[in-house]
Amino acid sequence: MVEVTVTPQSSLADRPVQIRVRGLSPSQLVTLRAWLKDEQGECFQSRAFFRADGAGEVDPGLHAALGGSYSGVWPMGLLWFLQPDTLFRRLVKRDVAGSPFRVRLEVLDGLSLGTDPREQPLASCEAERWYVGPGVQRVPIREGRVRGALFLPP
Repeated sequence: MVEVTVTPQSSLADRPVQIRVRGLSPSQLVTLRAWLKDEQGECFQSRAFFRADGAGEVDPGLHAALGGSYSGVWPMGLLWFLQPDTLFRRLVKRDVAGSPFRVRLEVLDGLSLGTDPREQPLASCEAERWYVGPGVQRVPIREGRVRGALFLPP
């Protein structure tokens, strides 16, 4: 049975995570796809093509992507290379303290170039990427023409 995992499943957006796929056939070609919907409902996605090792595993931190949104060894490449489905959109998190980005990670059989996020994956999981740690207080700043936010640790 194919399984994809993200460790840790919930983390701050600037912290590294480990993505692993297990249960593949040795040397099987697969596509790893990451996608999310932003707060306006726009879809952003990335994909990378991998060949499983002799144990039937894929680890983007050890194995080079053969193509897709990037190539080479990039442990966080699936998260760093997210691109919008709609041109000229930017991935921006407006509600940094209230909710995370929920990134869906999927493993697709073979080389999948489709952009439909409803393709049937072999396995999938979800990762939460938070922009503010637990207990951090956000204080809005308005002084003259200066606008900003002060983030105070717990």
